[in-house]
Amino acid sequence: MPPGQAVRIARAYLPEHPLGNRWDYYYSRAKLGSDPLYPGVSQALRGTRAPLLDLGCGLGLLAHTLRADGIALDYRGVDSDAAKIRRAGRAAARVGLNEARFAVMDLARELPDHRGSVAMLDVLQFIPYPAQARAIDAMIAMLTPGARLVIRTGLDDGTGRARITRAVDLFSRALGWMNAMPRYYPDGEALKTRLQAAGLRVQFTPLFGRTPFNNWRIVAAKD
Repeated sequence: MPPGQAVRIARAYLPEHPLGNRWDYYYSRAKLGSDPLYPGVSQALRGTRAPLLDLGCGLGLLAHTLRADGIALDYRGVDSDAAKIRRAGRAAARVGLNEARFAVMDLARELPDHRGSVAMLDVLQFIPYPAQARAIDAMIAMLTPGARLVIRTGLDDGTGRARITRAVDLFSRALGWMNAMPRYYPDGEALKTRLQAAGLRVQFTPLFGRTPFNNWRIVAAKD
């Protein structure tokens, strides 16, 4: 993302007090400026009109980046981290993202009712395998004609990137940024087969950018 755009979006996460904690601001600015995730998701969702459910939304950055890219969708984000959800709601209200809604939900236990498009970004590997399989089937069932399922996840392919991804996910948990341990990195071919068996058109695209991680964008479309 261009540096100027990253800074403009990150300003929504500045603290209300000049001496307040600026972690979210600096994190958002660095994330947007170095990770190709959000431009990749915008590309996948461009041209869609279906309401979007963002599973594991964290600070709600996707809502901000979609608006910056001119993609107007009814947006709902859920995450198990109540503190991040509070900060996501505050940042959205600060910049007038009134169409964005946020709620606390443990994705390993439940998923919300939804019909439309679904995004799950850098979350799938934190869900234990039995619950992960149920989550994939549930997301497929949410799709409506013309909607998109957009997943970014690390894959278990035995590469050096895969090992780095796991190590950094574990480190993020140790720091407290993530409130769950990485549980199961999907096998790419098995995941593709599962999506295609549901009648979806599927595309896997590496989304490494300048990072060392084994991140892939998976887009599944329902005709």
